[in-house]
Amino acid sequence: MLNIADLRNLCCDKSIAVTKHARIRLIERGITIGDVQNAAQTGEIIKQYEDDAPFPSCLLLGKTEQNKYIHIVASIDSGYLYVITAYYPDENEWESNLKIRKGQ
Repeated sequence: MLNIADLRNLCCDKSIAVTKHARIRLIERGITIGDVQNAAQTGEIIKQYEDDAPFPSCLLLGKTEQNKYIHIVASIDSGYLYVITAYYPDENEWESNLKIRKGQ
C-alpha cells in the first residue's frame, strides 16, 4: 500500500519518471511537472490500486500550481515516483469532493 509521505519524499525532479503515456497526456492537458509536484505536496491518496503491475499504484487528488484540482495516477519503486497519467477531474463524473466517482 502506498502512502502520501513516500510520494512526497520522491517528488523532486530527479526522482520523477514519466511514462510515455503520461508524457503525451500531460502535454495534451497542459499539465506540468511542477503541477504534479505541487499536487503531491498538497494532495491526498483517494484510491489504492494494489493489484496494478508492475507496481501497485494510487490515485492522488491535489492542486496544480494554479490552484486547480488534479488527479494523478502514480506508483513508486526503487527510489522513483512514476507518473502514469494525470488529468483534471470532470465534475460530471465525480462527486463534488472529487474523491468518489459518481455511481460508485
